[in-house]
Amino acid sequence: MTSAEPQWRRTDSPLTTPWTDRVDPVAVLPEYPRPQLRRPDWLNLNGVWEYAGWPVSAAEPRPIGYGERILVPFAPESALSGIGRRDEVLWYRRLFEIPESWRGRRVLLHFGAVDQKAEVRVNNQLVVTHEGGYTSFSADITDALRVSGLQEITVRAEDRTDIEPYPIGKQRNEPGGICYTPTSGIWQTVWLEPVPAERISSLDVSSELAAITVFPQVTGGAEVELTVSPPNGDEIARVRSVVGGRLRAEIPDPRLWTPDDPFLYDITVRLLDTHGDVLDEVTSYRGLRTVEIVPDVDGRPRIALNGRVTFLHGPLDQGYWPDGGYTAPTDAALRFDLEKTKELGFNLVRKHVKVEPARWYYWADRLGLAVWQDMPSLVVSFGGPPGPAPDPLPEGRQRFEAELRELVAQLQNVTSIVAWVPFNEGWGEFDTARIAALVKELDPTRLVIANSGVNCCFSRPDTGSGDIYDDHTYVGPGEPREGDHRALVDGEYGGLGLILDDHRWPGLPNAYEMTADSADLTRRYAEVSGRLDRLVSARGLSAAVYTQTTDVENEVNGLLTYDRRVQKLDFEDAADRNRAVIASGSHPEVKTAAEAADGR
Repeated sequence: MTSAEPQWRRTDSPLTTPWTDRVDPVAVLPEYPRPQLRRPDWLNLNGVWEYAGWPVSAAEPRPIGYGERILVPFAPESALSGIGRRDEVLWYRRLFEIPESWRGRRVLLHFGAVDQKAEVRVNNQLVVTHEGGYTSFSADITDALRVSGLQEITVRAEDRTDIEPYPIGKQRNEPGGICYTPTSGIWQTVWLEPVPAERISSLDVSSELAAITVFPQVTGGAEVELTVSPPNGDEIARVRSVVGGRLRAEIPDPRLWTPDDPFLYDITVRLLDTHGDVLDEVTSYRGLRTVEIVPDVDGRPRIALNGRVTFLHGPLDQGYWPDGGYTAPTDAALRFDLEKTKELGFNLVRKHVKVEPARWYYWADRLGLAVWQDMPSLVVSFGGPPGPAPDPLPEGRQRFEAELRELVAQLQNVTSIVAWVPFNEGWGEFDTARIAALVKELDPTRLVIANSGVNCCFSRPDTGSGDIYDDHTYVGPGEPREGDHRALVDGEYGGLGLILDDHRWPGLPNAYEMTADSADLTRRYAEVSGRLDRLVSARGLSAAVYTQTTDVENEVNGLLTYDRRVQKLDFEDAADRNRAVIASGSHPEVKTAAEAADGR
């Protein structure tokens, strides 16, 4: 690059985080991006790319020259991208070389996520298109590669945020209130991987209390083999099957995964030829865990982990960063929010209308936090009249359902996910009962919250769908009292605010209730927590979600500031109260099926 060519530099941000200055443009998010299907060889394509962007137009040109530089995978709206603005059409270009050691193997190109539409070309050949901003996609680019020398990737992304009917969560072109700056284009890791022609494409992994079952999707081969071992330990199980069969490994002396003991078994899957020689090998991991609704000793439906009634308590986690937008600046930053959640004594996190990179779920698995995973919502106008929102446009419904299917498949192997949340407060809600049933059909091993905040806002009349009745009350906590088959939870409450001027986003701050200082916030948190503790017994609540982990842009109701530099209340006091609530709602006694059927 000559001195006359554009250079990348971070743009100014109203707030930085402790990791902003640790972002190295030559080693951006260098950790292996897919912990649940690992191979030893890969090439990270994060870093400085050529860039051109503009508003969408009927006669959109392809760039002749790329006049700017962007740091992938940070969206152009973010300071870390080096662009600092929103574009509707985004062009990316990067040159790379294939390592000599990869010769003779197929080469896959992977994208963690590109919002909203993507067209990818390698050496001017279209290799893949994808719609939906939250799910990963890949392409076999081998046949588009030159024999040697430099190779070219170009990506055209189109993202109009809330103008087009796509799932967008809380992104808005005009952010404010409870909606935030959008994320456009590439926002998760881009990488290359060499694979054999006969290979393992994916793993469908599930577990019981004493067994791990794997269904490998493969190309070619004769047999598949599964081995299981504890971390850094000797093999404890080995099973083999013909290609197309499931592999079920019984685990001797099983050690279960819980938030208090997040134990994970290492998995190796091999594809074998007719002589028993290894064609391909991948590694993964899994915890032994079940989740279900059971009657407690009083006959009330409750959430049970591993057959034990377990109260789930945690924060609403939105996953926004003042320097990176949707993308955490480093893996340490990504882990930090979950570590602070554990420090606060919580055992749950609700991932709110956003999907995270695979490594976020890896850390939830490793650290021990149960996860409720929301589906990012279609757009809804908060300025509309009271009552249920109108039906989304047909293309919006189609896109939502297609991406929902992809999401459940993509995250099915995550041990920590215990519940799916297809809708929140009626935002973009449609066919509630059918969608809840679809999610249950796609994944019968987890709970379904058909509509979090079924009592709130734009929600439609309660259909009785799903496994959980979810109340939203601010400041609350709410007092749900439905009497059907569903467990009762307070899926959102709290929202206590504190303004710290040196650590907040510019604009009008908002919260459900403002406090004067850290001591006042600690006092009010204790009062609200005490009320929750009483409701756990009185109402038989199964879970509660406090709003929220961090401030997000104009919202100042976080337990941490948006820049992650200040703990806004006494963490030790809050943790003691959170653990007390969990203890009040957790116990091993449940009714047997016969007792429940007899009304005993």
